[in-house]
Parts: sequence; structure tokens; C-alpha cells
Amino acid sequence: MKNSKAFIVLILLLVVGCSSVPPQANPELKKEEKKEETKERNEKLAFWDGQRKGTNFMNSKSLPENYDAAKEQNIEFIRLAPDKWAKDSDFLFNDKPDANPDKDFLIGNADKYEGIVEEDFAELKADLDAAEARGSKVVLTVLSLPGDRWRQFNNYKNDDRIWKDFSYHEQAAVFWRDLASRLKDHPTVIGYNLINEPHPETATGFNDFWTQDYSEWYSSVENTPADLNLLYETIVTAIRTVDTKTPIIVNSGLYATPWAFKYLKPIDDENVLYAFHMYEPYELTSQNKKKGLTYEYPGTIKVGEDKTEKAFNKEALKEFLEPVAQWAKENNIPANRIVAEEFGTNRLVKGADQYMADLISIFDDFGWHWAFYAFREDTWDGMDYELGSKPPTWEYWQAIENGEQPPRKVVDSPIWEVLKKGLEGKE
Repeated sequence: MKNSKAFIVLILLLVVGCSSVPPQANPELKKEEKKEETKERNEKLAFWDGQRKGTNFMNSKSLPENYDAAKEQNIEFIRLAPDKWAKDSDFLFNDKPDANPDKDFLIGNADKYEGIVEEDFAELKADLDAAEARGSKVVLTVLSLPGDRWRQFNNYKNDDRIWKDFSYHEQAAVFWRDLASRLKDHPTVIGYNLINEPHPETATGFNDFWTQDYSEWYSSVENTPADLNLLYETIVTAIRTVDTKTPIIVNSGLYATPWAFKYLKPIDDENVLYAFHMYEPYELTSQNKKKGLTYEYPGTIKVGEDKTEKAFNKEALKEFLEPVAQWAKENNIPANRIVAEEFGTNRLVKGADQYMADLISIFDDFGWHWAFYAFREDTWDGMDYELGSKPPTWEYWQAIENGEQPPRKVVDSPIWEVLKKGLEGKE
């Protein structure tokens, strides 16, 4: 009997061994493999898990040394807009006519996209490689898209073609798909910011959020080319055909105003962040010597087309940002998916340091990422906060004229001290 049982067991073993059915994989091993895949897939998104603090580079050319300087100041990410690299210095610095009005960086010509300009991409790639070598992370944005040339490169007139013709939506999507296919594996790129400060509102009769009704306006443009949500849907869909990992960042409308969140629709993609810019009240922050430095912060300021007087202090700033917080709450968007992508004021404005301190405090309280504008911009000194509240020295302008980085001297700059403390996480 024992021999019979042994014989049956032997037969069964032989049958199982010869079976064409593969042995079942270890379920625990499969779990570990899935974890590794998820980790790899979300590596870039993980950068945004905790609050991040950055700045903006919008210079006339690639300046790799600025990545070093930013790193020294505890700046965790750079929002890079390379569009000015396509223009010559006389146009950018000396108010000369644009020698290449139809030349747009990367896209070739905003009139019609026909493929990425190889020379431009090589320049961008070299800059990103320099950032990687220095341990910097970059959010890439553009100032122009097909049918939407940046106002400053368009004789200071809005280019509204993209808000009137769906064909430009498709061209913009093809451009971003092409760019993403080349950059998807670049370790320093932790975000594609699809377009800087979109403004379909101005093309369709909406100019003043202080006096006009957003709901009424959006209902009149929904599902037309002026629907920003449709543009984003088209571009995001195209990017995800070639790159499923890199986070995508979308701005609210009317130059990324917080109030335009009222009509922004969340995108069905866990790798999307939502951004706004904060320069309000603009009548305060845009002051300069030529316009006059009438207002100070905190204080009463006339705003909107009706010139309504409003008192601005920290509470007023927080109230202005409330539409973002409310939108995030209603749509279950966590704080680490919101970015205060640009904020700043002319450094000559009285109370500029308090204005920046109040905004940073508000952003930190909400847990939002933030990036001040700007760091060592070479085409304009108004928001170069390291310079303090005095005009630049002659050495500064001489260096700029020679295409060099100006010498950096330690000066008394309360506004820069505010930013340093914010970057260091100090009150």
C-alpha cells in the first residue's frame, strides 16, 4: 500500500512538472514590482509632495551661473521662460526695432507651427543640463504659443488668434507633444507650465474683474476657442500620449489672476498643478519713477476701471486670494497642487518689504508652493530685490551693456531680507 501511494505521488509530480501552465508568481514579489513601477512613474510628481519655494528666470539669454547663485539662496526650483533668447540685445535693452519680429523661440513662428527649431532646442537642452549639473530643478514655461505671440514681441498688442481659432489649439498641442517627447526623461524638468498668463478674457470683452461678472462672461465663451479649459484639455491629452509622468502646471485666466479660478475646471490627471500670479493691487505694485510712486503698502488704493478706493493690508490680500482657496476646497485639490507661481512688486514702492512678507505668510499658511518674481533678471531691474531700494550703480549698467552679469555687492535691502527668511523657512 505504501509503495502504491509513493507511485501515485511520483506520477502527479511528473504531470505537474510537464504541464504547460506556468507556475504562479509570488504575489508579494508582484506587489514589490508594482511599488517600484509606481515610484518610477511618480518620481517627478513626488518633488511637489512638500511645500516648495522658488523663483523665476526670464533673462535675455541662458545664464547658467544664476543656477549656482539660486542654489546658494536656498531656492528650490526655477520657473524658466526662455522666449527672450530669440531676440537680439538692441531690441531687448536699447528700445531698437525687433530685427526678427517673426522669430519665436522653439516654435519658429507663432503664425504657424511647423516643428521645433533645432538650434533653439540645443540651447535649451544645454541650459537644462547646466541646471542638472548644479542640482537645480526647473519648471519650463513659454511666453508665446502658436496664435498667441507674447504682447511684448507683438508691438505691445495682444495676439488673440488662439482665442478665436481652434486650429491654434491643435498647433499648440502638437508643439507641447513634440517638446515633451524630447524632455520627458530629463531629470531636472519637474513641470511643464503650458502658457504664461493666458488671457482669453481680453479677446472677448472682459477686462476688469473688479466690476465685471465672471460667470456671465464664461457662459458666453464656453466651448468656443476662447474657452481656456478646452485649450488645456487639448494640450494635456497630446502631452500624455508621449509623457505620462512629468507634472503639468496650468495658469488661471486673465493673466493668471486668482479670481479666474472661478471658471477653471480641474483636469482628470493626478499629475496636474494649478497656478496663479499675484501682483494685486496692480496699481500699487506696477508703480515706478516714470509713473510716479503715489501709493504705499499698507494703504488705500484706487483699483479697477471705476477707480474704486480700497484699503489694502494683509487681510485684504488674503481676501483677494480666497477664490483659490475656495476653488481648491470645492474640488478636493490639496494644497500641494497649488502654486503661487509669480508674485512681486517694484522694489522702489514704499512698504514693498511688508507686502512681500504678508504674501509669503499667507502662502505658507495655506501650504501653497511659491516662486517670487524675479531673480537677477537682466532686462529689467525693478524686481531685482538684491539691489535694495536705490537705483543701480553705473557698474551694474556697464556690465549689462557688455552682456555680463553685474557685480553683486551687499546692500541694505529689507525686501531681500524678507525673501531670504521666507526661503529659509523663518518668520
